[in-house]
Amino acid sequence: MRKAGEPCILEDRICDECGECDRCELNPDKICDNCCKCLDEGADYLEVRIDDILISEEKPKPRAGRRTYRFKSRPDRQ
Repeated sequence: MRKAGEPCILEDRICDECGECDRCELNPDKICDNCCKCLDEGADYLEVRIDDILISEEKPKPRAGRRTYRFKSRPDRQ
């Protein structure tokens, strides 16, 4: 579910945390558990629609208390 104030993914409005986006397509009384029964498996292909691709242009922040490991190229693997 999105946070209140963000755009709703189902309607042209602001999210009011109604939970409708978490409901099962086949049984609206059930919360979606990713069972994938709503996908038509008899089709030649399965379709997943991608609404948006987010690319972070910021470098990741180092995590406190964790080491960063880098792999060196091995001479026998070139």
